[in-house]
Amino acid sequence: MEPGDLTIDPLMQRLAAGTIREVIMGTNPTMEGDGTALHLQSLIGQFPGISLTRLARGLPTGSSIEFANRNILADAISGRQKM
Repeated sequence: MEPGDLTIDPLMQRLAAGTIREVIMGTNPTMEGDGTALHLQSLIGQFPGISLTRLARGLPTGSSIEFANRNILADAISGRQKM
């Protein structure tokens, strides 16, 4: 995927309309996905009052912890929730 493949302009237009309260990022947990999320974060930050969140990452349901690598475990720990 190239930067030109992203549909950022329509998103910015919708944000400028003032009816959106939250943007939920759903990018891949890769260097490319993290870069895209960082770029969008800087653009969306120009709109006050819009909450920006990202989908949780970590251990998938039904998987075995023994197959998790260091990055998956780090993401799971940073996104942990109180029980």
